[in-house]
Amino acid sequence: MESTPIHETKLHGTITFPYSVYKGCIPAWIRSFPLHWHDDFELIYCTQGQMQVTLWGQAHTLHAGDLIIILPHAVHSIEQGDQQDGEYFNILFHPTLFKGTENDPCYDKYVLPFLKDERTMECFYANGTTFNQTVTPCILSLLEHRKESYTAYELMVKSHLFFLLHHMNQCSTAATSDNSHLQLSYSRLKNALYYVQKFYDCDISIKKAAEQCGFSESHFMKLFRELTGMSFNAYLVDYRLELAAKQLSETDGKVIDIMENCGFHNQSYFTRAFRKKYQKTPLLYRKTARSDSH
Repeated sequence: MESTPIHETKLHGTITFPYSVYKGCIPAWIRSFPLHWHDDFELIYCTQGQMQVTLWGQAHTLHAGDLIIILPHAVHSIEQGDQQDGEYFNILFHPTLFKGTENDPCYDKYVLPFLKDERTMECFYANGTTFNQTVTPCILSLLEHRKESYTAYELMVKSHLFFLLHHMNQCSTAATSDNSHLQLSYSRLKNALYYVQKFYDCDISIKKAAEQCGFSESHFMKLFRELTGMSFNAYLVDYRLELAAKQLSETDGKVIDIMENCGFHNQSYFTRAFRKKYQKTPLLYRKTARSDSH
């Protein structure tokens, strides 16, 4: 079974123009987008309702007009906010979009520091804040012309992204040693996420997961909760449930087979956990998913 990607390596846009805009509706289109990271810059702009974005373990609630900027390699997830619906757009652009010549001094000065964790910035900007008001006209223009981005508006897109990068740098600060140390520790935790992605159908202990990161069990559990907002065992169960829900909606496999494929070996526990997360039994979830797709 295909597992949920932890390190997203999908090419957004084209090789020569690595930029894309996606529209999302939560929970109508997706209920959540689990923890992951990628090499792109990402901007999430909420247009209606409410949603939640968790970045490096800190949850941010977005309402209409709010935005959040996600730097490359940052671990984040998207969830439904307080059982409400939300509509939003993801704008993803690869750092190479800013690169000119091979030895581009502007790229080295303004882009590389973000990639090397030498500079950091606040990520959440509520509607009405100075940064939000400054960049929102560019964002709305990118959204308006998202379908023509590769045919007639390439210069407009790049000009808006350079404008955004300029103001990101204006708002950024030098990363402190404490910040760098914490980011390094969080990055090492990615090994545990990789481990879950590969061995989710096996018995996984906290001790084994901690060993993947080179931490003691107690330090691992503390850092993991800080990063994800949940315990490791809760994350493992949630990851398995996400995979089970995906397979229930996309395949005709028996519930008991899907349950075991996803690492559950007790049917009553699986049903209780599934109902708690999705407010439906596995069979009803499958039936609803199939009817919604027609």
